[in-house]
Amino acid sequence: EGAFVYSCIASCHVPNLFLSVFLVGYPFALVYRWFFFHQSATVVHLFHTFSGLALATFNFGSRVCHSFLCIVIQFLLLRLMGRTVTCVLSSFIFQMIYLLMGYYYTATEEYDIKWTMPHCVLALKLIGLALDYYDGGKEQLSADQKKSALNSTPSLLEVFGFSYFYGGFLVGPQFTLQNYQHLVSREMSDVPGQPPNSVVPAMKRFGLGLITLSVFAIGGPHYSDSYYLTDEFEAHPFWYKCVYMLVWVKINLYKYISCWLITEGVCILSGLGYNGKNEKGEHQWDACANVRLWLFETTPLFTGTINSFNINTNAWVARQVFKRLRFLGNKLLSQMFTLLFLAVWHGLHSGYLICFSLEFIIVNVERQAETLVRDSPLLTSIAQSHLYPFVYVVQQLIHWLFMGYPLVPFCLFTYDKWLKVYSSIYFSGHIFFFIAFLVLPYLRKVFVPRKRGSEKKED
Repeated sequence: EGAFVYSCIASCHVPNLFLSVFLVGYPFALVYRWFFFHQSATVVHLFHTFSGLALATFNFGSRVCHSFLCIVIQFLLLRLMGRTVTCVLSSFIFQMIYLLMGYYYTATEEYDIKWTMPHCVLALKLIGLALDYYDGGKEQLSADQKKSALNSTPSLLEVFGFSYFYGGFLVGPQFTLQNYQHLVSREMSDVPGQPPNSVVPAMKRFGLGLITLSVFAIGGPHYSDSYYLTDEFEAHPFWYKCVYMLVWVKINLYKYISCWLITEGVCILSGLGYNGKNEKGEHQWDACANVRLWLFETTPLFTGTINSFNINTNAWVARQVFKRLRFLGNKLLSQMFTLLFLAVWHGLHSGYLICFSLEFIIVNVERQAETLVRDSPLLTSIAQSHLYPFVYVVQQLIHWLFMGYPLVPFCLFTYDKWLKVYSSIYFSGHIFFFIAFLVLPYLRKVFVPRKRGSEKKED
């Protein structure tokens, strides 16, 4: 399962980050198209390396040394240890410990723009690099692994270009070295060997990004995280607090969506967003899509929101963590360890653990409810009847209310803050899903007809 949110993007009002994410990436992509597209791989790697280093230095000054050091060490691990489990484990341990130490020494109780923000993106990228390099030495690979496995050892310059690529260094998205290699070899284009016809698709994502940013800029000040901790919020009735939480989560998620849409436009403009043709023969530009906006806006399901949000990070976690835990022999255990990894990767605050533990509970309760509706003729007929619009509205209200509920500790970080908010709403989310978990098996006995003996034998 993927994460509900991507915490490493902080606030978009910080001038340097705003310029880097929203403005600088597009000129870099245009320069690449106009002057470097037909250059040798070495020249392209140098351009991507120095442009990314310029962004990093502009935002974080001398602290760019952290990313530089981790990239060099990761390259040395690949070269010295080769395609071994030792290399994979060493890479994972080093990159995660370095990131967590960064969190520890820079931690505050507020969202801050600091070097750990892009470093959490880089950590996944470098761990994924080690895993893809290891997969390149295996004889049997899954379909996903074939798309990312590395058949040869990358050069140091290639790893630098991949790591510092201006379209993904600051806030993502995640992409593989194999995809980056295709970009450098001029394969990521609807016209192979020529700059892609991607200006219009890129501008569409840029425009959507500006719209969602505007929604956040207008609504964000009225629905801030800090308001949860005020006496005024405490004094409001229960129903008002629930409505506030519902609107708050919807508006504040646009902060992340706007960043992803605009950086996706940079990737599309450069060509990295090219994803071949669909069944209709139309060119697709969604290889770096981090949000499916229509699904995000219309789905009444928690799993639908997860599948539409932070897509590339979710895909990375599914491919590199969840699927590699098959040896546990238990899907629920794999989910638990995957979500634990995500919680730790996000940071050291207790709020992350609470958020992802709630995600685990909510998703599994929702799956039980979906199975109940699917297996019950009565509930299925209601869901497909003229009553569905009413059912849909109720679903959406529950969906967004309890999307906001686990994000409260995620955004407030420390237990004294999120505990205060949860107490003021009587731990309603915990109670709701605990009761649902207990009641659903009994509802199944009521609404799902028992199978006859002959049917059981056929099954």
